[in-house]
Amino acid sequence: MLRSVAVIALEQVAPFELGVLAEVFGTDRTADGFPGYRFTVCTADGGPVRTGSGFLLTPHADLTPVEEADLVAVPAHAGQTNVPAPVLDALRRAADRGAWLLSVCSGAFVLGEAGLLDGRDCTTHWRYVDELQRRHPAARVRCNSLYVQDGRLLTSAGTAAGIDACLHLVRQEHGSATATRLARRMVVPPHRDGGQSQYVEAPIPKAPEAPTLEPVLEWLMGHLDRTVTVEELAARAGMAPRTFARRFRAETGTTPHDWLTNQRVLLARRLLEETRLSVETVADQAGFGDAAALRHHFTRRLGTTPHAYRTTFRERAEV
Repeated sequence: MLRSVAVIALEQVAPFELGVLAEVFGTDRTADGFPGYRFTVCTADGGPVRTGSGFLLTPHADLTPVEEADLVAVPAHAGQTNVPAPVLDALRRAADRGAWLLSVCSGAFVLGEAGLLDGRDCTTHWRYVDELQRRHPAARVRCNSLYVQDGRLLTSAGTAAGIDACLHLVRQEHGSATATRLARRMVVPPHRDGGQSQYVEAPIPKAPEAPTLEPVLEWLMGHLDRTVTVEELAARAGMAPRTFARRFRAETGTTPHDWLTNQRVLLARRLLEETRLSVETVADQAGFGDAAALRHHFTRRLGTTPHAYRTTFRERAEV
């Protein structure tokens, strides 16, 4: 179970990306029933570092907490930053003992310099993916993903994608209900799939001739158990099917079918975690129709079966 988090801040650390990690893991919400973490911001020598915005950041500690942290995170920093050797050594030791490793945006370059991306799937901000691949040719850089998990290595794209990655990790460790409540508390989307495109256009203004799809998405979230077609959704949005499909990708970064499947898998996870409903009933309530379809999509996206997921989650929750 995730209990301690160490964030490594380098010179020219990006305040927003550091703030994302502090918001998710460093804010005490235990009074409201959320998990609590021992959250530590670390620097190579325990001294202050200058942020990319010019002000000095005073850390909690040197690298000592990294040695025992359940999660070691590296936020974005300026590309020309020199990474001290003790930082790289500490990251390698964390990987060797099985800690979670998380990078936000250009923090992936630090993991790469430590040799932790070789032979692994990873990502970073779309502006830097070519450079990351050039510097680390043995890495499998996914050029257009919000975040990528490979074992206990989690890398994310820029800015808001770091929030998505952190919530994904909270979901892995504490369950869908906790992650959804935390997202609601932070006023951010509860779940964006990691494979979703980084290139998401801003929703166009609400107007009779160009409405956003928010009302349709809200309706879908309340009717995941129903069988729906693109034609039906397009009619609900007042658009032609092809126009609707283009608008859907522009606003969500993915197709209607993939978005709907991801939301149904998320609902199935929550039902498996929180209820004792049979897999067949979970499949029906999540809109998959039968257990075989649920197992297919669940395994494809999570790499495990619904039954195994329920067993593993409950064992982890009892720890």
